Amino acid sequence: MSYLKFDKTLMTNLEESLPKEILRTNRSGAYHCTTIVDCNTRKYHGLLVIPVPELDDENHVLLSSLDETVIQHGAEFNLGLHKYQGDNYSPKGHKYIREFECEKVPTTIYRVGGVVLKKEKLFVHHENRILIRYTLLDAHSATTLRLRPFLAFRSVRQYTHENSQANREYQEVTNGIKTCMYPGYPELYMQLNKKNEFHYQPDWYRGIEYPKEQERGYDFNEDLYVPGYFEVDIKKGESIVFSGGVSSVTNIRALKKTFEDEVEERTPRDTFKHCLINAAHQFLNKQDDEFYILAGYPWFKCRARDMFISLPGLTLAIDEQPKFELVMETARKALYAFMNNEPSGLRIYEMEHPDILLWAVWCIQQYAKMVSRDACREKYGALLEDIMAFIRSNKHPNLSLLDNGLLYARGTENAVTWMNSTVGGRPVIPRTGFIVEINTLWYNALRFIGELLGEAGNEKLNEELSALAEKSGKSFVETFLNEYGYLLDYVDGNMMDWSVRPNMIFAVAFDYSPLNVTQKKGVLDIVTKELLTPKGLRSLSPKSGGYNPNYVGPQIQRDYAYHQGTAWPWLAGFYFEAYLRIYKMSALGFIERYMIGYEDEMSSHCIGSMPELFDGNPPFKGRGAVSFAMNVAEILRVLYLLSKYNY
Repeated sequence: MSYLKFDKTLMTNLEESLPKEILRTNRSGAYHCTTIVDCNTRKYHGLLVIPVPELDDENHVLLSSLDETVIQHGAEFNLGLHKYQGDNYSPKGHKYIREFECEKVPTTIYRVGGVVLKKEKLFVHHENRILIRYTLLDAHSATTLRLRPFLAFRSVRQYTHENSQANREYQEVTNGIKTCMYPGYPELYMQLNKKNEFHYQPDWYRGIEYPKEQERGYDFNEDLYVPGYFEVDIKKGESIVFSGGVSSVTNIRALKKTFEDEVEERTPRDTFKHCLINAAHQFLNKQDDEFYILAGYPWFKCRARDMFISLPGLTLAIDEQPKFELVMETARKALYAFMNNEPSGLRIYEMEHPDILLWAVWCIQQYAKMVSRDACREKYGALLEDIMAFIRSNKHPNLSLLDNGLLYARGTENAVTWMNSTVGGRPVIPRTGFIVEINTLWYNALRFIGELLGEAGNEKLNEELSALAEKSGKSFVETFLNEYGYLLDYVDGNMMDWSVRPNMIFAVAFDYSPLNVTQKKGVLDIVTKELLTPKGLRSLSPKSGGYNPNYVGPQIQRDYAYHQGTAWPWLAGFYFEAYLRIYKMSALGFIERYMIGYEDEMSSHCIGSMPELFDGNPPFKGRGAVSFAMNVAEILRVLYLLSKYNY
């Protein structure tokens, strides 16, 4: 039995099936995302969603969906599904679904009377092309397949509505058509591997609704353009492949082989770890010979902090060292461009935030631990030395090294840490001054860089950084450790934030910490008691003022809740690392039991991946982006750490 399989009972119950989504990417920025019953519930959903750099920096939905109709003896059975006003679903094709599984590719089995049809979808790697293979498993009489494409040609952040500007023209190509609704967009080629008839029947399907957008307080309906439909005869045992892409398939007969070859390349989603590995591969994004890590799907771009936190888990933890090096090569260019105050031309955002350079050091530190210290020094030693010199010379626009050895950042006007939600342009949590994780990262960086470069003979630098670390560590304890045994979140003069937040866990998790063992255990105990949930660490303790654990409602309501009690799985990665440091072998059973809670998520939300965050209170419902890089990465890194202990 497939690891990710859903039967007729679940599939035909829209309350159960609509919240479950699938995501496939081409690893070059394009994706396909929808629900497991192929009913789009978000404006971000679509069969073919691609970047169009000539227009802007957003993704664009070209082909929204493809409705299949099975025809026998003149009777038509439409397998499509769309939501319309008033909770009306049509044509209710989900009632014909017998099972769905996605071990290698998303596969749906439909049964209509004596007809059994299998549908398989895949995204071609590094090409803007979706392939759908239809196989007629059983039929007792002549069967025709009708395919009706729904076109959008719009940004993922907008909607399309019936208009007179849309171009209705099309041109015939081999076994299909090409069309383009608006200037500036690429042409969409829709072709089959078998000769078929295209019936031109242009129309707008009006008032299609996206309930996920309605939940989030946005506009939620649009009209989609249907140019007509394809009809093709299909025999029992025969497979027909549909291609939707921005270039023509020249060798149309090779479509079947292309599909089979692509399927062979896929890692089966047959275990918890294999699901996470597949999810990890989806975040790697190659554009213009540069390699990035997307922060998440369907709306995030490459954000510097997310990239550096995610990279070790998404690559080194699954033995994919070359991918780490490719991404880090692009990141290196961006880091130097920032330090030299030059434009990089790269698609990495938020490089200016004060913790980014320090997370880059942590990221490289994982390479030293998981690959080799010598290789790390050879590849990244000069970069580490330059980062340290840049920070120490106070060249960063928002990071000052003060006389007490701590780093100071201004965060009242702009959000400067990962807790970055804003309302009205102002940070919801104005973390400013001496910020706990920035100074934890700083102490860790001083020790790591000093020792790594000292091993290669740079004793002078090691002595300087060691002396600075001594001063920084002493000031850290004096500044952040309070009489209740946990760490203040940030301190700015007489302003001290006593909120119990998860940012203190890094001082227990990192290789180098200014805390002694007793102090570490005290911090870990508080985090365990007040912040640990089955889905991650809460961003704020229920005992602290302003606790708001449910990430629901319109944008402003969600922004106020974003870091005020919601639970984040990636933080649990550092929590479990901290737990292993304190309790060693006796921690294994505890952590392995917690992993079961994450494995449950493989068949919820986005199938085989982890959503962005969870509510901080039961039932800990998944929210936000359907697939989030830092969460996948840190769970993979925990599995790696467990494997080292169990080795």
